[in-house]
Amino acid sequence: MGKQTLTSLCELPPSAKLVFKVLEYSGAHTQKEIVQRSRLSARTVRSALENLTEVGAVREEVYIPDARQRLYRLDDTRDWEQVNCLEEAPV
Repeated sequence: MGKQTLTSLCELPPSAKLVFKVLEYSGAHTQKEIVQRSRLSARTVRSALENLTEVGAVREEVYIPDARQRLYRLDDTRDWEQVNCLEEAPV
């Protein structure tokens, strides 16, 4: 079976949403910095970044001080304030 394709930020797991919020509030970070800020495991952060990249929420760039690492930042071409994943639950 193939990997499920995610099409929306709202479909992401909670760990990916947390990584999104870390990047939204504190700007661009390396994976190691995201692990420290989010307190998630490196493996979980790596998976979250893959999911966020898949939906087009995150861009990956070369980290100039150490080219072996990557810098992750939110895609600044989109208005993330317009994304609302909280829908009212049926009563």
